[in-house]
Amino acid sequence: MARLVHSMIRVLDEARSLAFYETAFGLKIADRLDFEGFTLVYLKNENSDFELELTINKDRVTPYAIGDGYGHLAVVVADVAAEHARLEAAGLSPRKLVDFRNGETPVAHFFFIADPDGYQIEVIGKGGRFR
Repeated sequence: MARLVHSMIRVLDEARSLAFYETAFGLKIADRLDFEGFTLVYLKNENSDFELELTINKDRVTPYAIGDGYGHLAVVVADVAAEHARLEAAGLSPRKLVDFRNGETPVAHFFFIADPDGYQIEVIGKGGRFR
């Protein structure tokens, strides 16, 4: 059976992206591969083996167009309200908390936040199918 190992996004400013992902989600560099025209940086934390791969193209000077095919990454946290407050205090501008339901059935309590390149990340409170 296949096992998911990483998701890749292209970022413009490596330092800005590293600072965001460490502050927001505690992701640290697990590996770094430097090539002539680009650098690959793999980020993860102690809660998961799944990695976020940042691709930094060295000659790129304009922001990437995310397009209409990208949806979002999602992370699960123990206390979504506390994480929302922490990210707000850090100046990272999380959007409003949402209590998402299917009729009367709770689905998720979450909010979205954008990284420096505009990639959307859904922060979901632990519970139900989100463990």
